[in-house]
Amino acid sequence: MPRLVWKRASNTFSLWRYSDRIDAILASYPKSGRTWFRYILSSYIARLYKLEPAPDLHTMFRVLPNFDLDPVRGLPAFAFADHKPKPPLIAVSHLRYARRWFRSYPTVFMVRDPKDVLVSAYFHATRQKHRFSGDIDAFLVDPKQGISSLTEYLNGWAAGLSDRPHIVISYEKLSSDPVTETAKVLAFLGLEENPDMLNAAIETASFKRMLNLELKSGLPGHEYDRSDSENLRMRRGKVGGFGDYLTEAQIALIDDTCARNLTPEAKALLSRAVA
Repeated sequence: MPRLVWKRASNTFSLWRYSDRIDAILASYPKSGRTWFRYILSSYIARLYKLEPAPDLHTMFRVLPNFDLDPVRGLPAFAFADHKPKPPLIAVSHLRYARRWFRSYPTVFMVRDPKDVLVSAYFHATRQKHRFSGDIDAFLVDPKQGISSLTEYLNGWAAGLSDRPHIVISYEKLSSDPVTETAKVLAFLGLEENPDMLNAAIETASFKRMLNLELKSGLPGHEYDRSDSENLRMRRGKVGGFGDYLTEAQIALIDDTCARNLTPEAKALLSRAVA
């Protein structure tokens, strides 16, 4: 068996070893606000289940790991499988929908205005990951990272959500009312709602506090210049901030491409969630 094929088969088998331990999935396209919501949710679960130490931007993966095999941020990093009572294992993913991976897990799906997503993705690709060197016009039409990548992702998940329990949240509604939106997710996950703990978790995950944590210690798995504010994961946190970066023509391109390429189910997904 070729080495690459063997490695993929081995990884698939290893992921399946975790399949019965996973209670739910938190999925989103990159740059949809997942880091913020993961921090809110991990902080709340840590309080609810009395998990120590309290999570930060590096240790929150011990509470809400990625849906992969990374030993620091992935499923092997989940630290509370033997805790009594055991907190739910909520695996977090940016992967495109595939039933062989996500089975019928209950899913929290997070969306954000595509224009804000793509602006944030552009800065992430050019400043943090250094995997794109063109201007934003070239980025928007790049098949692997631009508008078509986003629409394909949303189309796939819109179809996949139709046959499983799910809840859709948006960055916009979470920004305007984090208590109500997070409480809906807690109810969906069957977690007890404690208003004091919820308020404390949201305060812990405030933009200013997360920014200060990022400036101090960065993010695991990322090496980048934190002295430039446009490089940061906590870059602005502004709803509708795309207007400061995109021209009218670029906005029209994104809107028109989404209108043309998104399935009715994917459009409904966005319309249900984006304020």
